Amino acid sequence: MGAIIWLASYPKSGNTWMRAFLHNLLRNPDAPLPPNELNKFTLGDSQYAWYGMFTDKPATELDLDDLARLRPRVHRAMMGAHPDSVFVKTHGYLGVSRGVPIHTMECTAGAIYIVRNPLDVTLSYADHFGLTIDAAIEAMAIEGGLSQPSETQVIEFLNSWSENVKSWTQVPNPRLHVVRYEDMLDKPLKSFAKVARFLGLNPPRQRIEKAIRFSSFKTLKKQEEQQGFIERSSHSKAFFRAGKRDQWKSQLSEEQVRRIVERHREQMQRFNYVPKGL
Repeated sequence: MGAIIWLASYPKSGNTWMRAFLHNLLRNPDAPLPPNELNKFTLGDSQYAWYGMFTDKPATELDLDDLARLRPRVHRAMMGAHPDSVFVKTHGYLGVSRGVPIHTMECTAGAIYIVRNPLDVTLSYADHFGLTIDAAIEAMAIEGGLSQPSETQVIEFLNSWSENVKSWTQVPNPRLHVVRYEDMLDKPLKSFAKVARFLGLNPPRQRIEKAIRFSSFKTLKKQEEQQGFIERSSHSKAFFRAGKRDQWKSQLSEEQVRRIVERHREQMQRFNYVPKGL
């Protein structure tokens, strides 16, 4: 039985990319692994199948009280999924809901948190959830914000973008590794090698470079075009939409940029995301 390593982020911040990299790094295949097999490699904290082991209620009827009661049992069950470390994707903030920790520390070995500029997250968030940009800006600023459940996914306690980021990153912890999405783009070898070292791995450079190639946006997008991707939202034409940084410069109005900065300035400043002049 292994302990959980959380792969954490606010939605649309690079979590799937990190999962794909780790999948290709640890399996070391001869060809890029299909992204539709990611759910065999990493578990999902909101996957109803795990909660359904302990309740007859459908996912859409589970409220926060139900989830607080079930969550510790679910996390202990997840620990038994693999004999060693178990990677679990989460978008939940690091805090408490109904008096119960959202991430069970007794089941936790560590965490990797991916943070991305909210100016760009807004664009991906709007596309993924079928919202206007203005509606996405408001949704990302909701204190105590929750995801919408579905037949296969339970509610996740996201909180606002700022509170999500702050909860995971405000206190340095040797069991936590924080990586910026932009550094994954600009300095992939350096960024992903640090992730490998954090996990106690020392793979040769060639293996890291291969995993980076096999999990590149270009590769993942081509795989989605050929095979589809089960995690694509019904609102989106594609899950792997752009994979770039600073798209906000051409797609957000000055007023929209100001609104996002006003709502998230403190955390944006910490990660060097505030545009000059604001």
